Amino acid sequence: MANTCGLILSGGGARAAYQVGVLAAIADMRRSAQQDLGSNPFPIISGTSAGAINAAVLACGADDFDAAMAELVEVWANFHVEQVYDTGVLGMMRSGARWMSLLSLGWLLRQKSMRPKSLLNNAPLRDLLTRRVRFDRLPGLLRDGHLQALAITASSYATGEHVTFYESAAPITPWVRNQRLAQNNTITVPHLLASAAIPFVFAAERLQGPQGPAFFGDGSMRQTAPTSATIHLGAERILVVGVGRMQEPHQMVTTEPQYPNLAQIAGHALSSIFLDSLSVDVERLQRINRTLALIPPDKRTDTQLRPIELLLISPSKRLDVMAAEHVQALPATVQSLLRTLGRTESSAQGQGDALLSYLLFEAPYTRALMDLGRADAWVQSAEIHRFFGWDAPQSAAPKIAGSP
Repeated sequence: MANTCGLILSGGGARAAYQVGVLAAIADMRRSAQQDLGSNPFPIISGTSAGAINAAVLACGADDFDAAMAELVEVWANFHVEQVYDTGVLGMMRSGARWMSLLSLGWLLRQKSMRPKSLLNNAPLRDLLTRRVRFDRLPGLLRDGHLQALAITASSYATGEHVTFYESAAPITPWVRNQRLAQNNTITVPHLLASAAIPFVFAAERLQGPQGPAFFGDGSMRQTAPTSATIHLGAERILVVGVGRMQEPHQMVTTEPQYPNLAQIAGHALSSIFLDSLSVDVERLQRINRTLALIPPDKRTDTQLRPIELLLISPSKRLDVMAAEHVQALPATVQSLLRTLGRTESSAQGQGDALLSYLLFEAPYTRALMDLGRADAWVQSAEIHRFFGWDAPQSAAPKIAGSP
């Protein structure tokens, strides 16, 4: 199909393993459909938070999509939290314990040197990204036509603005919208760390933004239009891979409500940041498409709007429930920290497990998410084949490489 295809990978900490399963299944379908394996199916790639990391790996391997996918599968199928944040006793004391002390004795901690920057120290993630993400390859891939653009989003704590940092093959004028800015920029590991800096959990990152130097945090914060950057960069068809169910079933509460603990509040806040804006933006884009379909083609040219074909794949199961099934895979220090925040094994209806689902970077959980992503993609295989213009799908789903 001629229309330029864009890929949007949303944020969500460890939940981003689900995206890898979805994309690995799509890679399998692509091979089965005997497509040109030397081409990149996603010329425009946009990522936010942990999705930005997956996006960067794919972009920096755009000349060999299958090899880039194999690398992502290998990392996520063998993940351990020690690769993302410090879980040692001393490390947890320097970050988590000091953070809890700040909450309880903040009026005593008047010296700035005593104030922790975040709940967890993600220095190991910086090392992992430096080794794994080959940003030195990106200019050549853009120049040689393997990729049209990569966009990474982050949120400025100084101005409150949502900033999209992008690199593109052809000149693209940075766009300015209400509380949303774009900056043509050489993307680096600090941009990934900033985009993935979950508020309170990981430290902000200092970047050179449109308004000068500032500290930036997770790109999902104040992200009112997740699809916007990909459209600005020229995508006419967009595959969106979310990390949360778009339509959660209503839950009946039959027990006496108890006051929410810190783990519940944190999980609820993170779910609002990571999931709600994507759902709203997808609904808005679908509504615009339906409206444009009612306008005669000759009249449509008078507007700047154009229909955008959209395919959304999101989890069919609650990821917080899945996380609770694998909590024992976490180091004892992290389990202890979560208990301090209020999470217990007896939490009613999985309350408090949303936070866990973002921090559980352990192979049993990430592999389960990859398997779910793969299964969900195959359920939508007919839609995926239509989206890419491939031949009808085969009935059997091949096994994902690296999956148990």
